[in-house]
Amino acid sequence: MYELDRSDAEGSLPATRIKIIPSMEGSKMTDSDKAAVIRPSLSEAQVVELVGRLYGLKVSEVKPLLSYMDQNFHVLVCETQECGDHGKSYVLKVLNTDDSQDADLVEVQTRVMMFLNQKGFPTTTPITTIDDKIMSLETISCGEEHKNYMVRLLTYLPGTQLLGISADPQILYKIGRTLGQIHKALTEFKHPNIESLRRDSDNWNLSNIHQLHKYLFAVKNTSNRQIVEQIIQQFMKKILPNINNFHKSIIHGDFTHTNILVQPLHSPADCSNATGHMQQELEISGILDFGDTACGYYVYDVAICIMHLTLDSDDPLHVGGHILAGFESVIPLTLQERDALYLLVLCRFSQSLVLGTYNILRYPDNEEYLQITTRTGWKHLRQHWELGKEAVEKVWFETAKSYLTL
Repeated sequence: MYELDRSDAEGSLPATRIKIIPSMEGSKMTDSDKAAVIRPSLSEAQVVELVGRLYGLKVSEVKPLLSYMDQNFHVLVCETQECGDHGKSYVLKVLNTDDSQDADLVEVQTRVMMFLNQKGFPTTTPITTIDDKIMSLETISCGEEHKNYMVRLLTYLPGTQLLGISADPQILYKIGRTLGQIHKALTEFKHPNIESLRRDSDNWNLSNIHQLHKYLFAVKNTSNRQIVEQIIQQFMKKILPNINNFHKSIIHGDFTHTNILVQPLHSPADCSNATGHMQQELEISGILDFGDTACGYYVYDVAICIMHLTLDSDDPLHVGGHILAGFESVIPLTLQERDALYLLVLCRFSQSLVLGTYNILRYPDNEEYLQITTRTGWKHLRQHWELGKEAVEKVWFETAKSYLTL
């Protein structure tokens, strides 16, 4: 067991998944920065053309969806058109030029979605093209040049994102349990290109927390910066030398409030209590975005999930206990993994906040979107840090233990 040294400390969508492009301090874009822009910028007319040509579907309406480095569209198909088993709504996902180059990785991530769907999980799945492909690399006009983008048409799932919702203990437990069930199911997943999931240099890999040093200049608050620096030091000293003792697995990598859809389990008429107040029990209706799926460790996914579900909670300190209880009802963590969980949650806070703050400098026109994590995340990080490992673990582990007596 260990305690974190906080002697130097003084007393949100999550940060977007974007490719980090190092720059000098400041927000002005150089010519080389502009050349590095990899986000697609398809028009609605291009979306209609792609869906018609690749999938043989006649589009009646296109609605842009929030994204950053990729482009997502909610595509509605004409009511009079035969749509088979897919329904009338889809999501067209156009990957950025960088990710579009790694066809093996995109295919394996897509196959993971399909595999989990076959196992009964409510994941989105690809619609095949008219020539029976699950994805298509398309050369698309972008003003004066043409660029290659990987295109997929995905099923549109019902439900509401947990973003902005204070999830109650019941749904938090279900989220943890579902994450454990996903990990258990993925032990059976096989693919000839599975090695492509070894994303050892990715900025969002928790093992690469040390890479945050390059972006810490963006954090102007000295106290916040010192906390992050100490968290990095503690990870390198306490976690990294023992990392091979953790259970390895394929992880979702972003099992968060923006990628989990929920809906009422019962109809409104069934959800009233004796006083007539609504008490809706929620169920998970959709699991989205496997773009961060990678080879990792069980405990990484648990930490990522806890951190992001904390952001909008009215009772943030107990979130970890409910999620942990659900996960451990399927896969118990080892003592070493439990011992590392607190620091790993702090590492994920640090990643999301530092990279989010940096990206606000890089992309000031998207500040409102990027601030969804930074707006409340620093407060939660400081709270967990100042309380300390022992106090936070006591809340988490006692909360998780309480489920054993139910």
